Amino acid sequence: MAGSIFHRKRRKLKSEINVVPYIDVMLVLLIIFMVTAPLLTLSVDVKLPSSNAKAVETRNEPVIVIAYPDGRYGLKLPEAKQPEVLDAATLESRVAAIRAEQGDELRIMVAAEGAAPYQKVLDAMDVLRRAKVGNVSLMTNAGGNAR
Repeated sequence: MAGSIFHRKRRKLKSEINVVPYIDVMLVLLIIFMVTAPLLTLSVDVKLPSSNAKAVETRNEPVIVIAYPDGRYGLKLPEAKQPEVLDAATLESRVAAIRAEQGDELRIMVAAEGAAPYQKVLDAMDVLRRAKVGNVSLMTNAGGNAR
């Protein structure tokens, strides 16, 4: 054996990374996230502080305007026991007269019966805007937004 010479072919080094396994892992993670995302709770559980403080008392009791489902309005003055039922034009003139008497200190609260459409509340607020009343609040039941 007279010196056999083996010529090995040198392999070229691959400088590329095989990304197929990484793509498989990413697809599995994507499926896991797609399945678990709808199950997550999107709210934050916060315990709000409570207070025994009473509401700030003001000198003027508010005038209450009530929107009825049939389009009529009620006007309850602080000294009245029952609201007076009025139409829109009469309500506007009465509120304008009260505003002229009390000035900018006039506070009006708009209430609506439960069956009254929201449009009737907006109409009542429009009547108050035409009477140039600036301090208008919406009336709700206490604890209506408790969660």
